[in-house]
Amino acid sequence: MAKTSIKTLARQKRVQRIRKNIEGTTERPRLRVFKSSRHIYAQIIDDTKGTTICSASTLATEINGADLKGKIAQANKVGQLVAVQAKAKGVETVVFDRGGYIYHGRVKALSEGAREGGLVF
Repeated sequence: MAKTSIKTLARQKRVQRIRKNIEGTTERPRLRVFKSSRHIYAQIIDDTKGTTICSASTLATEINGADLKGKIAQANKVGQLVAVQAKAKGVETVVFDRGGYIYHGRVKALSEGAREGGLVF
């Protein structure tokens, strides 16, 4: 059995509670956030088909090569990047899934960047 920290288990419980109420449809897919200690990831998911429409992270060359200071600025840029990709695929509105994290800091910056990019949620 793998060792899992208490914080990780608590976050997984929060994710399950959130996912009971949030579901991405074809008209309004789900914008899912995951953050690690170094990077932040965002993907837009259509839960009815079980497919990922588009995704972005701080590992992308547009963000990794940019001269951005701090993780919050990088998270904002990830939000803008995922919004541009979603608009190219025809997605205008999404449901925001914060992934069990507090809506603060990098998660908030990512959502604000997505709004700046033109997504509505």
